[in-house]
Amino acid sequence: MNRYPAWKYAILVIALLIGFLYTLPNFFGEAPAVQVSSAKATVKVDSGVLERATEALQAAGLKPDSVALEGTSVRARFDTPDEQLKAKDALEKALIPDPADPMYIVALNLVSRSPDWLTALHARPMYLGLDLRGGVHFMLQVDMQAALTKKAESYAGDIRTALREKSIRHGGVTREGQTVRVRVRDEATLTAARNLIADQFQDLVTTSAPDGDATVLSASIKPEALRRVQEQAIKQNITTLHNRINELGVAEPVIQQQGLDRIVVQLPGVQDTAKAKDILGRTATLEVRMVDEGTEARAAETGSGPVPFGDEKYLDRNGQPVIVKKQVVLTGENLTDAQPGFDSQTQEPTVNLTLDAKGARIFKDITRENVGKRMAIVLFEKGKGEVVTAPVIRSEIGGGRVQISGRMTTMEANDTALLLRAGSLAAPMEIIEEYTIGPSLGADNIARGVNSVVWGMLAIAAFMCVYYMLFGVFSTIALSVNVLMLIAVLSMLQATLTLPGIAAMALALGVAIDSNVLINERIREELRAGVAPQAAIATGYDRAWATILDSNVTTLIAGLALLAFGTGPVRGFAVVHCIGILTSMFSAVFFSRGLVNLWYGRKKKLKSVAIGQVWKPEDASQLRSVAGRTGTE
Repeated sequence: MNRYPAWKYAILVIALLIGFLYTLPNFFGEAPAVQVSSAKATVKVDSGVLERATEALQAAGLKPDSVALEGTSVRARFDTPDEQLKAKDALEKALIPDPADPMYIVALNLVSRSPDWLTALHARPMYLGLDLRGGVHFMLQVDMQAALTKKAESYAGDIRTALREKSIRHGGVTREGQTVRVRVRDEATLTAARNLIADQFQDLVTTSAPDGDATVLSASIKPEALRRVQEQAIKQNITTLHNRINELGVAEPVIQQQGLDRIVVQLPGVQDTAKAKDILGRTATLEVRMVDEGTEARAAETGSGPVPFGDEKYLDRNGQPVIVKKQVVLTGENLTDAQPGFDSQTQEPTVNLTLDAKGARIFKDITRENVGKRMAIVLFEKGKGEVVTAPVIRSEIGGGRVQISGRMTTMEANDTALLLRAGSLAAPMEIIEEYTIGPSLGADNIARGVNSVVWGMLAIAAFMCVYYMLFGVFSTIALSVNVLMLIAVLSMLQATLTLPGIAAMALALGVAIDSNVLINERIREELRAGVAPQAAIATGYDRAWATILDSNVTTLIAGLALLAFGTGPVRGFAVVHCIGILTSMFSAVFFSRGLVNLWYGRKKKLKSVAIGQVWKPEDASQLRSVAGRTGTE
């Protein structure tokens, strides 16, 4: 009746082992580290940078705990903050010869002290949020009107080109705000222009009005298209911010949309507000220029001659100089999309570009006049330009679709497409709110949060053990397993723990122990009714399960609503709350019953259980009889 089969105990043991392994990294703490990351979009951090960093640390007489290439950065761990600061100075001298034009960012960081065997199992600690670790918070306002105006300007150029291609005569195409106006002189031209816009520009709605001896056809963006432009602008800005913040070495930045036109950026562990502002506000622009392949330019590339008049010298990804003309053919404003792909004939990785109407027309003329020559795409950041790619023009390219190929790997094609697509912000932003949380305040928040959970758990454990005796001990062990499983799941998900998350963890303890209280009281009820102890245990668990399931499902629904509609701290609370409900159902029901079955299930002639004082009906009848005799006398 009260025995688990071996496979159930095996599941419980495996769950405990997994929970212990993935909770363990949270107790090793963090080590001071120095992170080397790319300061420019075209600079890669690879094994070569790792070797240079290792040699620089050895030359400085520093012995780090480990130096490794992790993702797109090199991280060196140390025992003390003093060694960390010395290592930063040594790496900056070795990797940044010109501070005015840094190729890399050397940043102080904190990384987990988890041993390698835990890291190999992908067991990592939870990230700490801004309120626990300290850092900076920004609220950015996106200028949506600028994004919409830019889109309307693009439509104006596209409509002008389409009208010319269809030989539809007009009196001019202008843009006023976010409306494109086409001036026509007769009804036939008006009908032709309206039909063309309806066929080729489904996102525009047209109206017409007389203007003197002519008619003005006004094309404005549909409301659903306006929302789509705004969503794309927000998404591109968030993508760009992610790329830039990676340079700061922030373990788990929070970058999320708030409302229709705002972005919240939280950078845990970053105390240098000026540096963070510089990274977030960086402007990146793209320019397409022709490569000068003359004799003087070739000599300038090899360093045996000066740069010719009218040219400029930039470096490509491999550090090789490229001499390009100052005349700008196209800018990033003419680029509407960039996606990686493959050549249909050679199957080589390519980057497929999409230009607006103005860019397509210019590009067609340039490629027709410069077949066999090289064209460079230059990315400018902080006024410094670098050549992303410099392909050879094979033939005239029209239609606004451009394919760039030539000795690129799939990863390089993806990187290049990302640079071209999200190298700059889709709409300008300004910081409307900022504040800094110091690390000492974060450490104080951690101490207070942990103390609240620990003391709350101890108080619950003391009450349960006194009131329910041995069954209270079982409940306390199950409660400890619940905390273990909750931390393990959060660590597996690499969730960010914040103060609201700690509050949800404390609430999870109350929810979990409530289930055990229901079970214990059900067992007491059965014992009061005169049911045998073994049957009382089985019936108590079975009858309490339905009540526990109902109460937890309703609580889970509320948590899911917070998760779906909440933002920021509310979502952090909801995540821990929902996971805590699921782990409490496992620990309070299945694990606690496993303990009870293991302790009492082997006893065939069980006469009593240690579950506290149980009021029995026969005791009441005896009291009534005593009271009756007393009254008679």
